[in-house]
Amino acid sequence: MRAASGVRPLGLDTMVRLQRGRHTAGTPRRLPVPDGMTAPLGCDAVAVPALLGQQVLPRLPRVGCVYADETHWWWIVPSDSDYALEWPVPARYATGAIVPGSTSLPALLHRSDGTVPYTPPIPLYLALCRLTNTTPTWSRTVSA
Repeated sequence: MRAASGVRPLGLDTMVRLQRGRHTAGTPRRLPVPDGMTAPLGCDAVAVPALLGQQVLPRLPRVGCVYADETHWWWIVPSDSDYALEWPVPARYATGAIVPGSTSLPALLHRSDGTVPYTPPIPLYLALCRLTNTTPTWSRTVSA
């Protein structure tokens, strides 16, 4: 079948393939839960600049799975670990453990000793607050 201009129309399969191809380069990707682990509470992640991540690691009593790339470290935390918390800048909270704008996933830097991938969020939050000189959310003055 030819269109009036002599150009053949695209089939549905071709259009779907082209649409998928448009999004693959910048499609956000989810950090994986390592084999043999379960995530019964779901997974979110907290990203920090790599230099800050190196300072946080020794301050934590227990460390779950941590992923790293050239610029950031990603800490796996249970879903909704941002509830009633403002994570201090420059930390970024990633719902669903999604790594935005990445063509490749960060590599696993540290694996949890147990069967769950989580770093406890409150010690992580407090370590980040201390290192960034940020007052924890619950200690801030409430204005009327």
